[in-house]
Amino acid sequence: MSDAPKPQTNPAETKANSAPKSGKGTKGAKGGKDGGPNYNIKLVNAKDGEVVTRFPPEPSGYLHIGHAKAALLNQYFAQAYHGKLIVRFDDTNPSKEKVEFQDAILEDLELLGIKGDAVTYSSDYFQQMYDYCVQMIKDGKAYADDTPVEQMREERTEGIASRRRERTVEENLKIFQDMTDGTEEGLKNCIRAKISMTTPNKALRDPVIYRCNLTPHHRTGTKWKVYPTYDFCCPIVDSVEGVTHALRTIEYRDRNAQYEWMLKALGLRKVYIWDFSRINFIRTLLSKRKLQWFVDQKLVTGWDDPRFPTVRGVRRRGMTIEGLRTFILGQGPSKNILNFDWSLIWATNKKVIDPVAPRHVAVLQKNVVKINIDGGPAEPYAEEKPMHKKNPDVGTKKVIYASEVFVDQDDAQTFKDGEEITLMDWGNAIIKTIHKDGDTVTSIDAILNLEGDFRKTEKKITWLAATDDATPAVLVDFDYLITKEKLAETDDVADFVNPNTEFKTPAIADLNVRDMKEGDIIQFERKGYYRLDKPYSEGSPAVFFTIPDGKVVQKYGAKK
Repeated sequence: MSDAPKPQTNPAETKANSAPKSGKGTKGAKGGKDGGPNYNIKLVNAKDGEVVTRFPPEPSGYLHIGHAKAALLNQYFAQAYHGKLIVRFDDTNPSKEKVEFQDAILEDLELLGIKGDAVTYSSDYFQQMYDYCVQMIKDGKAYADDTPVEQMREERTEGIASRRRERTVEENLKIFQDMTDGTEEGLKNCIRAKISMTTPNKALRDPVIYRCNLTPHHRTGTKWKVYPTYDFCCPIVDSVEGVTHALRTIEYRDRNAQYEWMLKALGLRKVYIWDFSRINFIRTLLSKRKLQWFVDQKLVTGWDDPRFPTVRGVRRRGMTIEGLRTFILGQGPSKNILNFDWSLIWATNKKVIDPVAPRHVAVLQKNVVKINIDGGPAEPYAEEKPMHKKNPDVGTKKVIYASEVFVDQDDAQTFKDGEEITLMDWGNAIIKTIHKDGDTVTSIDAILNLEGDFRKTEKKITWLAATDDATPAVLVDFDYLITKEKLAETDDVADFVNPNTEFKTPAIADLNVRDMKEGDIIQFERKGYYRLDKPYSEGSPAVFFTIPDGKVVQKYGAKK
């Protein structure tokens, strides 16, 4: 797996990101006076100054936009009640977790404007949770079970009690010690909470709370060979750390009763649960396991691939932090399950970048057409022009004027002999002769007519001086990674892989592109918005990624 590079800051975000962050300065949970969201929702038994929320990511992958929603909502309620946000790494599965993911999550949260009042780790409580498990065994509320995984799954589905359910406390304690030591007998077992096998809620049918794992932990090394499951760990650490309100996505709703049972069984302080809906997008995977599959199969370049819904992926595609925050917080803590079209979030992003994105010019290299302009300058010369006509603060750029200019083949195909056109940022020209090879326009002769009225021309054309300053570039567009709008749980992702998701178009861009840095967001006039992924260097073209503008319905990228 390739390591994702550290995220860059987009210059187009500078102005937007200087705005106050949502939630600060709010009173109660009724929204703020700083332009932040106003959800007008009150948490149960919440007291101003005493609310503690938590965002508990597992360090087994990079943050995606679903995680971003959870993190932002937890931050919102903590700030709305002048309380505290805990960022806690749920590091209870050493087989999947890495320091790489842990560090990346903190970096991405910082980019989102989220900084926990405390950063903690579930692994800091391993001994405490172990002691609680021993307590549950002694209280007759947990037992050791060596039932094979598939059989256990079937028995839980059918409501059949395990043959090991009535083991004695002494036997259970002995086996838990074997598990702790990682013995052959211990490795065959797990510990299950003894709740009920007849309840309609299958989450309560004696869930596993401890299992063996001999993989060294990235923080505790080989000290432990048994680890708590999320269902056991989460309520305990929430209660111990002082969390007052646990915000959970609604797919955990059936497990809320399990969460509450754990706290009561151990005599721990009550934590209130608030459910909210996940953020879903069509033809998009948010499962870390499935995203990891794409990485392992080398169908993407890594976790920051611009086709990925990770925070780093969408940022590399050209999503601004302000655009992401605005969209997610705009959805609020709704409980309604919705499948969003990507066009909605990209339309939000456009509102952020359009006022500040510098305007530049690129023409497509394939069958590029040279116009020979009679009356053009004897020698090429340059002038400084504004990069954004409506925002002088964006600065200026060099525009080269010459008697030979390049235009797109598609534009040239629309010209007629004798037609007057406007060369944007220069003036009018009259088409004299169009030269063709078959249906392809090869060159055009024109006469410069600077006295012409641009208001009377039908066609306003982008162009580039045909000089050595023209900069090689590649414009890259993308499509969805999967072909099905929404995968079912039983679907094999391999059956729905989109074979063509990347589209590269060679182009020629203006000379100002040579001075751009990775992460710069611009607009190529009449083509769209782009983010520079790879700067130009001698012998290597500048690589730009298309930034969707929200106009393309049901397409993540490719405009077809």
